[in-house]
Amino acid sequence: HVQLVESGGGSVQAGGSLRLSCVVSEYTHHMNCLGWFRQAPGKDLVGVAAISKGDGRTYYAGSVRGRFTISQDNAANTVYLEMSSLGPADTAIYYCAADQFCSNILNPGPATRYRGQGTQVTVS
Repeated sequence: HVQLVESGGGSVQAGGSLRLSCVVSEYTHHMNCLGWFRQAPGKDLVGVAAISKGDGRTYYAGSVRGRFTISQDNAANTVYLEMSSLGPADTAIYYCAADQFCSNILNPGPATRYRGQGTQVTVS
C-alpha cells in the first residue's frame, strides 16, 4: 500500500520561508514524476511543482517560479519543496503527489495517481 506522508507545513509571516517534505513509502513503475499541488480555501486544485524522478528535470507553475524549489533524495524516498518569499496567496493545503506523468501533477485531478493527506501552509 503506497503512502505519501507530508510534513513541514505551518504558519509563517509574509516574506518568510518553509520547507515541505514528503516521504514515499515505496516507489512503483507508476511514479516517474513526483511533485506538489495545492488547494486554497474555496479554490480548485492547482499544480505547484514537479520533478522527474529519473533525470531530475523540474517544472514550476508560473506563480511560484523563482520562489519555490523542488528537489528529491532518491535514497531517502523523499521529495522536498523549499518555499521562500511567501505571501498570503500561497496559503493553501499542499499535497504531495506521484504519477507516471508530470502533467498529472501540474494539472491535478482524478487522474493523479497518488497523493498524500496534505499539509497546511498559512501565510499572514
